[in-house]
Amino acid sequence: MITNRRNFLKSAGMLTAAAALFNPASLFAQKGSKKSGSSKVMKLEFEPYELQFKHAFAISTLTRTTTPIVLTKITYDGYTGYGEASMPPYLGESHASVLDFLKRVDLSQFSSPFMIEDIMAYVDSISTNNCAAKASVDIALHDLVGRIMGQPWWKIWGFDAADCPNTSYTVGLDTRDVIIEKTKEAAPYKVIKVKLGHDEATDKMLINTIREVTDTVICVDANQGWKDKNYALDMINWLAERNVNMIEQPLSKYMLDDTAWLTERSPLPIIADEACQRLSDVKKLHGAYSGINIKLMKCTGLHEAREMITLAQALNMKLMVGCMSETSCGITAAAQIAPKMEWVDLDGNLLITNDRFTGGMEIVDGKVTLSDRPGLGIEPIKA
Repeated sequence: MITNRRNFLKSAGMLTAAAALFNPASLFAQKGSKKSGSSKVMKLEFEPYELQFKHAFAISTLTRTTTPIVLTKITYDGYTGYGEASMPPYLGESHASVLDFLKRVDLSQFSSPFMIEDIMAYVDSISTNNCAAKASVDIALHDLVGRIMGQPWWKIWGFDAADCPNTSYTVGLDTRDVIIEKTKEAAPYKVIKVKLGHDEATDKMLINTIREVTDTVICVDANQGWKDKNYALDMINWLAERNVNMIEQPLSKYMLDDTAWLTERSPLPIIADEACQRLSDVKKLHGAYSGINIKLMKCTGLHEAREMITLAQALNMKLMVGCMSETSCGITAAAQIAPKMEWVDLDGNLLITNDRFTGGMEIVDGKVTLSDRPGLGIEPIKA
C-alpha cells in the first residue's frame, strides 16, 4: 500500500504541465501549477491588494466600500499554491500587520508541504493573533498540496460534492430603492442573507422591503446588534413568520447566559459568529448556541476548520461556513468544507468588482458547485 501511494503521488505530480518562468514583479505573472527550474524548498511570497465592492457594504456598526487583503503564494518543486488574508476592520488586522507577520514565516525549515499539521503549528506559534495572516499561509499550503496530489481537498477528505447546500447572497442596509435593486440582483440565489441589528424600524423596513420583491428564504445576521434578550426573542418570533430560517449572533458574544436563554426559547436556530473564532471556542459555546459559523479568516484556515467540524459534530451542533469579502481563492478554499454544512454563506467574491482569480467554486442555480481540478482549482488573473 505504501509503495502504491508513493507511485500515485509521483505520477500525480507528473501530470501537471510546466508553466512560464516566474516574473518577480508580481505574484501573478505566471499561470498554472508547475514551472520549470523547480526547487524542493518551500518559498512564501506575498503582496497587498484592495478589493472594491459593487455596492457599499453596511452592517450594524459600519459601512465601507473596500476591503484590504494580502495575496500569498507558496512554491515547491515546480508547483504553486495560492492563498489570501482578508482584513475587514473589525478583525483588527491590516496590510501592515499581515505583511509584518508573513515576513517572519520561514517555511524553508520544513522538508515537505505535506507536513501541514507541523507547519501550521509553527505558523500559529509565531504570534497570538494574526488569524487572517495565518489563514493565508494555510490556504496556499492546501492549494499547493492538492495540486501535487492532483486532487481537490473535498475529495482528499472523502466528502460528497452533491451534499453542498445553496449559498446565501447578502443584501445589506441601504435606501429602500437600492435594497429593492440588490434583492432583484439576488434573484438567481435560493437564500438571501440580511444584516440586521440596527434599530427596530430599520430592521423591519429592510425585511419588509425584501418581502415586497420576493419570498425567497432569508437568513439573518444581527452582528451582535440586539442588546436585550427579550427584544431579540420578539424580533426572532416576528422574523420566523416571514420565511427566515436562522439567526446569526443576535446578542453580544459576551452575553453567553442570555444567548443560552434565547436559544432555549427561539423558534429558529441561533448560530455563533463573532463568538466563534477558533477550535478552542467550540466546546464553550455548546449549550448556548444551536451551532457555529466557521470562517477561515478567523480560525487560521482549513486545517483548523476541519478540526472544528469534527468537534462540533461530536457535540451535535449545527454547522455553517461563512466568509469575508474575499477573492475566489479564499471563497473556494472555504467551499471545500461546504458538503458538511447546513448553511453556506460564500458570496464574498460575488460582491466585488476586481477578483484576482478564475475557476474554483461556482454557483449553479444557487447551489455551491465544487470543481474536480486539483488543489483549489483556481488560476490567477493578471492584474
